[in-house]
Amino acid sequence: MGGVSTTEAAERAEPTDATTGATDASTNASTNATTDATEPAEIAPRSPRLPHVPKQDRSRATRQRLLAAAVACLAEHGWAGSTVSVVAERAGVSRGAAQHHFRTREDLFTAAVEYVAEERSTALRALFPEGAADRREVVAALVDLYTGPLFRAALHLWVAASNEEQLRPRVTELEARVGRETHRIAVELLAADESRPGVRETVQGLLDMSRGLGLANLLTNDGGRRERVVAQWGVLLDEALG
Repeated sequence: MGGVSTTEAAERAEPTDATTGATDASTNASTNATTDATEPAEIAPRSPRLPHVPKQDRSRATRQRLLAAAVACLAEHGWAGSTVSVVAERAGVSRGAAQHHFRTREDLFTAAVEYVAEERSTALRALFPEGAADRREVVAALVDLYTGPLFRAALHLWVAASNEEQLRPRVTELEARVGRETHRIAVELLAADESRPGVRETVQGLLDMSRGLGLANLLTNDGGRRERVVAQWGVLLDEALG
């Protein structure tokens, strides 16, 4: 039998370059696959979450937008042009959302005028946190109250109430309540002593005058004449109230 030479045996035992290359490629591929599988995938950053607004706060904000829009519509378009749909559109809410807060048109507009009147009363007090040093400043602030959009809106509501039986008692009650509050604020700011004869009537005369200037302002904005009237009323109040 022919024997195998030492050289041939060595060639059979050692792997060829092709075999080695294939083995190395297979090993590298396996290693890379394992590494890829174990490395965490890149995670896209999350968009920041908007702060959560409680349902009650959202409801209150919607109601306030409706009230402000109702007053603006009433001042600009009058009663006839101010429907619930027009107000809802201006407030940026649906008609259904508006009716969820206010069942009827009358509910919406009387609540709107009352709400803004309360806001203005608060703002009026805030102008003089420590009391007014000059009564003329108080007169000017009260006149401004009757020459702004709130008074214009209220006036449209009064005119509508004079023709609509369903609206009249609600507006009458509202006007009485707002009038009492405005009178109370005026007494406080003017430091008026209503126990003295004639003082209460003087304060009421001031408010009636302010309302008259507000009516005149609907047609013409005569700022110069109004300033002279305000200055004279300041003098009269100093004399009457002491």
